[in-house]
Amino acid sequence: MHRGLRCAVLLAMAALCVPVAYGVANEADVATGERLAALVRASRSVISSHQGLINDESIGDKNLTGARVVEESLALYSKNNEHSLPDESFTPAEKQLFDAQIAAIREIVDENQVVINAKGVGFKGFIPATFARLVNERLEKKVGERAKIKVTAPKDLVRNRKALPDDWERDVIESKFQSADWPKGKPFVEESEMDGRQAFRMLIPEYYSPSCLTCHGQPKGEIDVSGYPKEGAAEGDLGGAISIMLFR
Repeated sequence: MHRGLRCAVLLAMAALCVPVAYGVANEADVATGERLAALVRASRSVISSHQGLINDESIGDKNLTGARVVEESLALYSKNNEHSLPDESFTPAEKQLFDAQIAAIREIVDENQVVINAKGVGFKGFIPATFARLVNERLEKKVGERAKIKVTAPKDLVRNRKALPDDWERDVIESKFQSADWPKGKPFVEESEMDGRQAFRMLIPEYYSPSCLTCHGQPKGEIDVSGYPKEGAAEGDLGGAISIMLFR
């Protein structure tokens, strides 16, 4: 498997046991945001772990179905978080969100079977970052009036314009996450207005791991396997953030 595609879905996970910096928010929203982000990371990691299979040009049907990816994602979520989804504490509204997220994961994998199973084709482009963006866009179609998830990054690191940070995300990244005194891995949450609506907003920083550097490290400007110039990053540099929005 190409190490650059194992980039922990581009980036290394920030541990959510780090205290959260609060604007104004309640614990239930924080818990929901953490769970949504954790399932994003788990499903990206599953896609990352299967990059060798996906890009194996000698195999046609790879049996990497939506049902299989969901099953492995939920198992990894349970392993990483010491509880299963959905758990007994879910309200009906929370369960609806997670059911929609799981359905989005399943649908995106199933809709890309032609790509995944293309025999005679090596690199497919079905990488964790692309997968996560498609899942988040599908989730927005299902529950966008209630919640949205987005993977973003500092503006100069964004490879897809759809992932550009909005004003709130950019301010948090620049004034907090890129500050020398910001505790590494600490998320930020706040009640904020978005598109004329009140919303709980949560931004979780993510950092480059060693496996990311094949695509995002040195030498800066060299073209990586996916066709983008490398950013010249170093291990532990801020590489992105998961943005959670829960609307009132």
